[in-house]
Amino acid sequence: MIFGKQSSGRREASAGKPEPVRVHMLGGFSVSAGSRTLEGSTWRLKKAASLVKLLALSSGRRLHRERLMGLLWPNLDEKAAANNLRHALHVARKTLEPAPDTASRCLQLQGEQIALCPDGPLWIDVWAFEEAIATARRAREPAAYRAAVDLYAGDLLPGDLYEGWAEERRRELRGAYLALLLELAGFHEERGELEAAIEALEEAVAAEPTREEAHAGLMRLHALSGRRGQALRQYERLSEALSGELDLEPGAEVRELREDISAGAFPPRPDGAPGPTPAADADHHSGLHNLPVFTSSFVGREREMVEVKRALAMTRLLTLTGAGVSGKTRLALAVAWELAGTYPDGVWLVELASLSEGALVPKAVAEALHVNEQAERSVTETLVDAMRNKEALILLDNCEHVVDACAGMVETLLGSCPRLRILATSREPLSIAGEANRRVPSLSLPDPDRSPAVEELAGYESARLFVERAVSRSSDFVLTPENAGTVAGICRQLDGIPLAIELAAARVGSLSIEQISERLKDSLKLLTGGSRTATPRQRTLRGALDWGYELLEEPEKRLFCRVSVFAGGWTLEAAEAVGAGEGIGEDDVLDLVSRLVEKSLVVASATPGGDLRYRMLEPVRQYGRERLEATAKMAACPEEMEAARRRHATWYLALAEEAEPKLVGAEQAGWLERLETEHDNLRAALEWFLVHLQSRFRVVGYS
Repeated sequence: MIFGKQSSGRREASAGKPEPVRVHMLGGFSVSAGSRTLEGSTWRLKKAASLVKLLALSSGRRLHRERLMGLLWPNLDEKAAANNLRHALHVARKTLEPAPDTASRCLQLQGEQIALCPDGPLWIDVWAFEEAIATARRAREPAAYRAAVDLYAGDLLPGDLYEGWAEERRRELRGAYLALLLELAGFHEERGELEAAIEALEEAVAAEPTREEAHAGLMRLHALSGRRGQALRQYERLSEALSGELDLEPGAEVRELREDISAGAFPPRPDGAPGPTPAADADHHSGLHNLPVFTSSFVGREREMVEVKRALAMTRLLTLTGAGVSGKTRLALAVAWELAGTYPDGVWLVELASLSEGALVPKAVAEALHVNEQAERSVTETLVDAMRNKEALILLDNCEHVVDACAGMVETLLGSCPRLRILATSREPLSIAGEANRRVPSLSLPDPDRSPAVEELAGYESARLFVERAVSRSSDFVLTPENAGTVAGICRQLDGIPLAIELAAARVGSLSIEQISERLKDSLKLLTGGSRTATPRQRTLRGALDWGYELLEEPEKRLFCRVSVFAGGWTLEAAEAVGAGEGIGEDDVLDLVSRLVEKSLVVASATPGGDLRYRMLEPVRQYGRERLEATAKMAACPEEMEAARRRHATWYLALAEEAEPKLVGAEQAGWLERLETEHDNLRAALEWFLVHLQSRFRVVGYS
């Protein structure tokens, strides 16, 4: 079977399948049904939410109606409880699937029982956590234990603390989490990784401050690491926690341990140095992955890494999307490294960037998995046979230019290999049934409203990345109170884009920080000179953006260039006014903007009022503006740039005229807020009118 470019039929067939339902109950309650996420506030009837929670916690995802009535309404008679159950079931169905023709897919009556998603895919984070525990104890690997620990997002249903039906399960899961941490610490200690063992025990103490076993482990490990004073202070922490919460004192064994430490009975061990990092420990799982070793440190993304691992535990296909400069590959590789050892049949990277056509995708996957081709059989059929019973993770990197071929192959593999999981990176989703999509955000940025102190900058991922790369480039670079504000400004100018920050930091030594900041007004010229071993599209910012631009269809290219005239974001109505014309109808703009969002060239975010507002990351906007100017220089479209700017200025002139009479009276506050949001666009429009008027005056002889 060969997958070519056209896949609309396959995707339409997928659309008929039930969308997965994902129920999250650890650390809070939410349900994802297809593309909709239903938070706790969405459930207008609490008992309807409780109905879903109870079914999700049941072993067979179904319960007898009388059991549900007894748990939800223990003090009502049978008739009243039955009426309440019917109403709760009706509300829960409407909440999960508002469309009337599919309202019974998620919650079905089967005889006297109510079942949750009996015919469709269902993922529950409690099940994923318990499955990860079992996997970790089979594998007996620290990486598997860490993967399981990261799935524990918090106590079960913290908003239902007084519901008796959740209390026992909450205690069990919390106990399992703490036991995992203690076992993880033990494995690290066996390997001589005392600092990693201490980190695991610190997590256990943070979760349960009165856990004597964890405190005792920390006391002993601190002593073995040569920190006797810290070991004795750990005893004081335990004593204070027990006294304050339980009015108790430490047990005899812990007191005896304290005396032994005071007497020097635990001399420092020679192996007390920090253990190897996952990348440095590559040989430990060398036969179970083909992941490249990082040649530079991975900075930040701690929260995203945990969230990606949690998302991957709740699906068999997770696609990380984002612009080509967002760091998708780096994040996916970091996650894959941490999961190495948790999949019995390995974690395998398939690099797709160099492929020239979609038909080569199955062959690339087969080569990465060491699956040999067979005569008279397609590569895909051979892959299915080889992976049918394997429990493995495949990382498909850079799918965007062969997205249809990837979608077809992934759908075939996942449909035939039930224990296989796939993590993909792409500028757009694969758009097949069951896919979970997660957009990779920019790195965290310093607050634009204040000048951060040197020590504060370490709390922002973008600044940490810039400083670390700058130091590696020039040992003379030092972050000081004098240059901290400029560094923060550089990170904001680059919108926290990892590739752009690394390329800017590469200029340290040849340019001052102030010169770098000034020249970022044309970031495409400045941000060149990446690693010689990187692919051409990763050596310059323009190269990375060229890659994505060339994948666009012609109408998408036109609109992408036209909306680059906006400054500070725009609304759909503004995009329709500016983007329509010369080959693009006003009715086409919504679809084209949506496709640019899907392909990660435009960012959409909800306003406080619930409306969508769109924007481009600043380097991406500069690139679009450059493309628009280049188009205007072509003989075929000499007016393209001027026409887009004229429509932009005209739209914001109309907005200002509409606002003027409403700046006094009851609507004043709302309009002032709207004008503040559009401040950059209004200023750009004013600049265009001033230049346009000046040119007219010169034509008629005025100076």
